Amino acid sequence: MAEAHQAVAFQFTITPEGIDLQLSHQALNQIFLSGVRSWKKRVSRMRVRMMGYFVCVSLSLFFFKMLVIVLSPCSLHVSLSTQGQTMLSALVFSTLLWLSLILALRFCLKLLLSYHQWMFEQHGRVSNTTKVWVTLLRLLSSRKPLLYSYQTSLPHLPVPPIKDTVSRYLTSARPLLTDPEFERMTKLAGQFEANLGNRLQRYLRLKALWATNYVSDWWEEYIYLRGRGPIMVNSNYYGMDFLYVTPTPVQAARAGNTITALLLYRRKVNREELKPVRVPGTVIPLCAAQCERMFNTTRTPGVETDVLQHWQDSEFVAVYHRGRFFRLWVYLAGRLLSPRELEHQIQRILDDPSPPQPGEEKLGALTAGERVPWFQMRERHFSSGINKRSLDCIERAAFFVTLDDEEQGMRGEDPAGNLDRYAKSLLHGKCYDRWFDKSFSIVIYKNGKSGLNAEHSWADAPTVAHLWEVCVIKSTMRMIALGYTEDGHCKGDVDRSLPPPQRLAWDIPSEAQASSSLVVAQALADDVDCHVFPFRDFGKGRIKKLRVSPDAFIQIGLQLAYFRDRGGFCLTYEASMTRLFREGRTETVRSCSNESSAFVRAVDQCRHLFRLASERHQNLYRMAMTGAGIDRHLFCLYVVSKYLGVDSPFLKEVLSEPWRLSTSQTPVQQMELFDLKNHPDFISLGGGFGPVADDGYGVSYIIVGEDMINFHVSSKHSCSETDSHRFGVQISKALQDIMNLLADPKSQTTSKCQQAQPQSKKQL
Repeated sequence: MAEAHQAVAFQFTITPEGIDLQLSHQALNQIFLSGVRSWKKRVSRMRVRMMGYFVCVSLSLFFFKMLVIVLSPCSLHVSLSTQGQTMLSALVFSTLLWLSLILALRFCLKLLLSYHQWMFEQHGRVSNTTKVWVTLLRLLSSRKPLLYSYQTSLPHLPVPPIKDTVSRYLTSARPLLTDPEFERMTKLAGQFEANLGNRLQRYLRLKALWATNYVSDWWEEYIYLRGRGPIMVNSNYYGMDFLYVTPTPVQAARAGNTITALLLYRRKVNREELKPVRVPGTVIPLCAAQCERMFNTTRTPGVETDVLQHWQDSEFVAVYHRGRFFRLWVYLAGRLLSPRELEHQIQRILDDPSPPQPGEEKLGALTAGERVPWFQMRERHFSSGINKRSLDCIERAAFFVTLDDEEQGMRGEDPAGNLDRYAKSLLHGKCYDRWFDKSFSIVIYKNGKSGLNAEHSWADAPTVAHLWEVCVIKSTMRMIALGYTEDGHCKGDVDRSLPPPQRLAWDIPSEAQASSSLVVAQALADDVDCHVFPFRDFGKGRIKKLRVSPDAFIQIGLQLAYFRDRGGFCLTYEASMTRLFREGRTETVRSCSNESSAFVRAVDQCRHLFRLASERHQNLYRMAMTGAGIDRHLFCLYVVSKYLGVDSPFLKEVLSEPWRLSTSQTPVQQMELFDLKNHPDFISLGGGFGPVADDGYGVSYIIVGEDMINFHVSSKHSCSETDSHRFGVQISKALQDIMNLLADPKSQTTSKCQQAQPQSKKQL
């Protein structure tokens, strides 16, 4: 984790003369800047607030009436006419009343959205309070909201009490520690809570009062932007195409429809025409702030920290093919090119026989290696002249497109092996044929398969997954407007007078061509072991019949698989979103609990323990979503301690613990787009990421329909204790064993359930 480099913040010390308040302008400036960033976003959304989605009278009609009143004959003699004065007073009063109504309604909606008890109620047992809450929420919810309509009504992420966070941490650490280790950690935690913890907590509460979200800006900077290692594999993640369906073998046609689908999505984002994302099956909105930097965004390197640059608009995309970079204009005289025209332009690039310029082919490796060498190379050779102009074209592009010469997908005589190679290709490619700094890069393969590689700092996977769901559907299905002709080409006509794509020019000196970044990136890529496999024995349909959460079922299955694979338990990371709050990102669900470890040890004894473990996992997930998680709070306390210039042995040890099992679910957010009953072959593969720890696993999964779960497992070849394929086998076996256990009512006895209790690491 990157450390904060600021000096001491402000300190309170008690002296015989009273309270001595010592201030550090540097540290105060950091808290001040967090608030400034938040308020800038609020101002930028002023129009949305004024266009309140629940206001009965439209704003345009209101101002029209106001204009009529102002221009009326009476208003021209307002200083002389009593009638004019009366009308002016009425105008002022109505304006204030209108604004007060807006603020009151938004305040009421904010109070309603601050209620989270509904998440903790059992299915089918809804309290009267929750029923009333749902009714009020529906009344205040707009029928046709804009993308950002709910932003100002979302509550702020609360700062949990320090006592609760420390207690929850110790509970999560219990199954991982021996008795002496747990006793020592309990002592450290008690000392932290009684002394430094409360001091740090005051600073976080101050920040929470001033900034919109007390976590997100520090999380983005210190976890992502200040990382000096490669973002390829370590941070970036990938998304895959459909498992069975490839709509066209024509590479240029798939590119044309994909680019069009993405640009149409961007148009909807800019016009705020996308429907706000909601908690599935409810009217509860989620924060949409991450959509703002989806397009026209790039990450630029620095010495200590990188910077995210975002441009309001871009009329071109950057394209890479056979070592050459092109600028492809996607608008002509303000008109978006048709899919057929984009296909025509892409085909021109594919047919271009010109060779790469010196140093051009492997230029993208600079974005794949360590950040400081990339910054130094950028300063020396890409800060002026022709190189800067070409680099600007890439970085200012709406997004990046790679036309890959390889064929990928589940195909040929080795479909399983090809699926693994498909994942590795999207995760890192050749280490130089992707631009890893762009917000996302699209890869179109020679056989028409596609995929995506996304940079992580600007947004989390669900935001990108929402975009990718729309893209793969619209660029695949033949029955919609962006479909294909019978011979696999895009629909529509071509304007043959279109200017050809512009080849980017470079003047790269020899010292910039022999990049050490490629060596670092290649070693990292070669070390990654990826395994993708569809689990077809059952899906969420059978799991739900057991009245168990599918996510909890899978997570406990992963605990059982890891225990069998490694002979013990480990600190487990599962990402949970906090987008119920404004500018919320993620929180950690520590899936390895006392209850889950007790079940794993007693898997041959009792079915009852699984129920306890499942309920515990669901409760942990709900607490993470509602702002009562552990890790983001501890992370922010750590950042504050660095500002204060003090060390906490407790925080240092907690934040140095490796996540040897890092997991994430890729949710299918737009179920209406994935109609598996009518189109059973349109099965999404989801996406994955690299391992977080050198001796651990990265596991991503997507629950597809009622009868399938797709898994993505990653690890490192350099670790002799891990093997992605072996772990994949363990996952399949664990899930099947748990299902057999729960489905057989005669397999357990109550006495054995009562005897099995959570144990410490020493008792294993």
